[in-house]
Amino acid sequence: MESAMTQTPDDILLPYQKAWMDDRSDVKVWEKSRRIGASYVEALDSVIQAAKSRPAGGQNTYYVSYNKEMTKQFVKDCAFWAKMIGAAASELEEVVLDDGDKDITVYRIQFASGYEIWGMPSESRNLRSKQGRAVIDEAAFVDDLADLLKAAMAFLMWGGQVRILSTHNGDDNEFNDLLKQIKDGKLGYSLHHITIDDALRAGLFERICLVRGLEWSTAAESKWREELFAFYGDDADEELLCIPKRSGQRYFSRALIDSIVDDSIPVIRLEKDDSFTWEKQTRRERTIKRWFDSEVRPILEALSRMVYMGEDFGRSGDLTSLWFLEEQQNGDLMTVLEIEMRNIPFDQQRQTVFLCLETLPVFGAAAFDSRGNGQMIAELVAQEWPGYVHQVMLSRGWYQENFPKLKSRIEDRETSVPADPFVRDDFRTIGLKQGVPQVLERTGDSKAKRHGDAAIAMCLAVFAANEDGVGGHHPYEYHGVETINPYRMQERNPWDD
Repeated sequence: MESAMTQTPDDILLPYQKAWMDDRSDVKVWEKSRRIGASYVEALDSVIQAAKSRPAGGQNTYYVSYNKEMTKQFVKDCAFWAKMIGAAASELEEVVLDDGDKDITVYRIQFASGYEIWGMPSESRNLRSKQGRAVIDEAAFVDDLADLLKAAMAFLMWGGQVRILSTHNGDDNEFNDLLKQIKDGKLGYSLHHITIDDALRAGLFERICLVRGLEWSTAAESKWREELFAFYGDDADEELLCIPKRSGQRYFSRALIDSIVDDSIPVIRLEKDDSFTWEKQTRRERTIKRWFDSEVRPILEALSRMVYMGEDFGRSGDLTSLWFLEEQQNGDLMTVLEIEMRNIPFDQQRQTVFLCLETLPVFGAAAFDSRGNGQMIAELVAQEWPGYVHQVMLSRGWYQENFPKLKSRIEDRETSVPADPFVRDDFRTIGLKQGVPQVLERTGDSKAKRHGDAAIAMCLAVFAANEDGVGGHHPYEYHGVETINPYRMQERNPWDD
């Protein structure tokens, strides 16, 4: 079988990829499925344009996307195509630029023609004062597509081009608004629409088999499609068939959460009335210590592997959730405990967190909700465990980046949740708003309102594990109270009777 490396680009490209290449419209938009080679063929077009001389219409290309790894991969693909078609070009360079407030990393390839391909973060100022071709990839996921398009369209004044590619990210975002305007005839941009089934009919799986040295058959293609849809689960329509999710649609389906429920996971709740806040400090501390020693300590002391914790903070209106994940030998992050505190004073919340982290035999990392009043407790814990605590300012951008990582673990059955109905309902409050997963509603009665607290705490725990690097731990590990903070209990111990 002929290797793909010995073929010409025209041999490798599928009909819909050739159609994209042949379309020389000033502005063209690709509404696409994942895994069809859209960015890959745009990389080839970018190389061809950069390799041309000025009289032949050569131009720089400025590629932007929301994801650093995606940006680097695009420029790597450009380097591959440059070698394949024999274009004289430099190796991929990683360049750090001073952006005033911070350094930014960009990727670059230089061509003998004098033109370049740049891969940059998706901020509009990166496109300003430049000319050539602007490529906006996964446009539905960038922070401010309208501002980015405003900067990109200025390229057209000097004969440049704009290319916009994306899968969907809900129906309530600027990319979907752009598509509606094109389809309604309000914008005269060229529109390409390719679902995974369109791509399969065009020979996508046959090409995959060719490149991988596999034998193609109708049965093998049907199995591959079935496995692909199973992998994306509830997101398959959006990710593969270009059908955007409705705004407000549940992000975690009941069936998905039920698939990882474990009724052996304890949920421990602590709630006090207002009078507890005004009791003497020593009495409050002793009350919490007795509760902790009786209900929580035995669970934590029995753990033997690396544990990560997430905290979603609440004082009176909302509850505080502490979520504990234990890393398994295969890298799974299984829930071992959730603690919920309602109407608990700040100092006793801090006390509880300190007791938990001191007791854990092996503590990996923790992530805390640092908005508003939660910032105080997060800071105190970070001071005691420097380098092990992430103080997170929860935002739409953070949710957009981290809820999909939690969902991926749930879909792959790499984690678990308690069977508790209130906890499970917290996951049901997460929905899409303008394409971003976030809490859309409150649940519970007027005295026991919940606000997706457990789901956010679990997401923070997964974030802590990802930041720590699951499977690659700190150079040393905490093992018990004596190793963590031998001085604290010796200096002052008002929590003991």
